[in-house]
Amino acid sequence: MAQNRPLYLGPRLRRLRRELGLTQQVMAADLEISPSYIALLERNQRPVTADMLLRLATSYRLDISDLALDTGEDYARRVSDVLRDPIFADIDLPALEVADLAMSFPGVSEALLRLYTAYTREQQALAEREEAGSTGEVDPTVEAQRYMAAASMHFPELEARAEELAAEIDTAGGAEKWLAAKGVRVRFLPPDVLVNSLRRFDRHNQQLLLDETLDGPARAFQLATHIAYTAMRPDLARLLRDHRFTSPTAQVLARRALAGYAATALLMPYSRFVRAVDARGYDIEAIARHFGSTFEQVAHRLVMCNRPGDDRVPFFLIRMDEAGNVSKRLDATGVPFAMLGGPCPLWQVHTVFRRPGEIATQWLELPDGQRFFSIARTVTAYDGRFGRAPLVRAIALVCAAQDAPRTVYAAGLTPDKAPVTPIGLSCRLCHRAECRARAVPPIGREILADDTNRPTQPFSFSES
Repeated sequence: MAQNRPLYLGPRLRRLRRELGLTQQVMAADLEISPSYIALLERNQRPVTADMLLRLATSYRLDISDLALDTGEDYARRVSDVLRDPIFADIDLPALEVADLAMSFPGVSEALLRLYTAYTREQQALAEREEAGSTGEVDPTVEAQRYMAAASMHFPELEARAEELAAEIDTAGGAEKWLAAKGVRVRFLPPDVLVNSLRRFDRHNQQLLLDETLDGPARAFQLATHIAYTAMRPDLARLLRDHRFTSPTAQVLARRALAGYAATALLMPYSRFVRAVDARGYDIEAIARHFGSTFEQVAHRLVMCNRPGDDRVPFFLIRMDEAGNVSKRLDATGVPFAMLGGPCPLWQVHTVFRRPGEIATQWLELPDGQRFFSIARTVTAYDGRFGRAPLVRAIALVCAAQDAPRTVYAAGLTPDKAPVTPIGLSCRLCHRAECRARAVPPIGREILADDTNRPTQPFSFSES
């Protein structure tokens, strides 16, 4: 195995030895070399030869390519990604110096990467604690969101049961007839009779009472939600049984989220939905017309399309009002948007209120260099009665930039060449010092005391 330059795998070799639970003496015996030579290899004072790679692969049944994952080039790439963070923007960091650090001092590179990972995690935790308030208590809403996100917004049991029930409902001629066959009568009543309820189940008389002012998609969703809470109750209970929630409220909200998931799956069964998605190139409005659903319902369903082996573009969804209050977060991506996404005013999800009903697309770049594609539009909930103002919110679907060309909204575009808007998850986590839209300084930065100069951005920061 010819090599153009020496291969140093010190940190990788040390990590491998510890993962295997071996001492240097035992590994040396396995490889038929001296313990002192193992120590030299782990300190990068000796390169790993082709013969040594072969011995490692043979002794521990490893793939040679896996052993060489943490080479100098890999460290250089990862360190370069870290150093793109705006917190380092005022430091001259030539690419040659970064490469020299990674090639000559991989141990220091590994330490830097670990420190940066710990730093970003702690920053996010601090920002989340600020949002939770001084008590530091877990918000039940956030806890329910995390419960859903932990499953990547996909529950195979609910999907399978929903497809079975959807087939039964179709055969029966619709949800109302299916419920009638189960002994449940559906009645539509005026809002004043229901007293501010959209849906109420009268168990004594086995009647499902719905607000008569609901439009078609809303009626269908409320019917499906009732079916989810009743016909799928054992399935919901099983999913919640093994999870320890910090409060009864968090469990109630998680059950509500699961019921909403199940209702959406009933209205748009997985197999039929993904066929419609493929045929229409993720065109949300076209898919909504096909299923007789709303923009929001389809956007919600897209986040759920994560069946192993039959998944689609992973999306993150956020819904907010004009004041920036976030009322829904659905995450199937694992990106940082999950808990804190939304506040940055440079994101067009805030500006779509100026053009109700129009879709706005935008390429986004986070401070760490990650790129995403956003599809945003307003959605309106009407009360159905004269004199009641409609409720207008903004919905945004976000996917990784490389997945965007699979949708009609970015078809034929090259993500790497698209003009991006630099945004932050929140001002507290964004270290872009030149941002004019900043509301508060980021965590960990000291404001520069300078009474003689007023910069264009709200704050100037000291270098240390």
